[in-house]
Amino acid sequence: MNEKTRQLKEAISGAHAVIIGAGAGLSTAAGFVYSGERFEKHFADFGRKYGFRDMYSGGFYPYPTQEEFWAFWSRNIWVNRYTDAPKSTYSDLLRLVRGKDYFVLTTNVDHCFQKAGFDKARLFYTQGDYGLFQCSKPCCQKTWDNEDSVRRMILAQGFRIGAHGELVLPEGREAAMSVPTDLLPKCPNCGRPLTLNLRSDDRFVEDEGWKNAAAAYEAWLTAHQKGRVVFLEIGVGYNTPGIIKYNFWQQVYRNPDAVYACLNLEEDAVPDAIAQRSIIIGGDSSAVIRELADG
Repeated sequence: MNEKTRQLKEAISGAHAVIIGAGAGLSTAAGFVYSGERFEKHFADFGRKYGFRDMYSGGFYPYPTQEEFWAFWSRNIWVNRYTDAPKSTYSDLLRLVRGKDYFVLTTNVDHCFQKAGFDKARLFYTQGDYGLFQCSKPCCQKTWDNEDSVRRMILAQGFRIGAHGELVLPEGREAAMSVPTDLLPKCPNCGRPLTLNLRSDDRFVEDEGWKNAAAAYEAWLTAHQKGRVVFLEIGVGYNTPGIIKYNFWQQVYRNPDAVYACLNLEEDAVPDAIAQRSIIIGGDSSAVIRELADG
């Protein structure tokens, strides 16, 4: 280990508790890349037709019909929610904190923490979940699991689902770029179109599960205002820095025994007030997490 990685390992080993704050960079490090080979394998037809070159851009495209919208989004949901990340990064992270009083705060919506075995009661997905539908109005503060609905849309486009959840297109066959109208998801409560439970505006539904997770997170923070706590931030950028990054800085500032750690592709700045209690490690977060877990 280099010196910074060794310092972080010692800080986690000696901590009473660890809170993980995870952004999109963690899933990217785990192999959930939205462009390149993964995009070409599953979305080359959409790319040719509409000119975008990554799943993120495709998610904002104004498709002319709901049938085409859900063809794209059913593939997107399946490959980023119902299949496992290519690397063991999340499992390695669980090995690192197993046995600790840990909690996870994340803006990711791919559910990788729970799939890797993290305790559901110790997770707060602040921005939603690819695996949930909500009413597009919304008419109620409810969400619905979407796996079965998404699976039927996937099969209707001509894909098979492999043994490990991967999408397989039979040789010589082109995927359909729309789904049958009768598969369009409708709200069970009012009949309006369903949409994804992703925070993008004031229509985001904070259902009972979301509220319970928010309460668990606040209770965890309240119980750990003092003592040796590691605030471990991984892959967090500046799209919504107030949720994790600035929040963690404030928590560490208030607790003189706490340590702030940041894993990111590039080393980041940190306020002078907590610089002496901060460990900033640039580079491949997946490799660092594996080294920490194995070490």
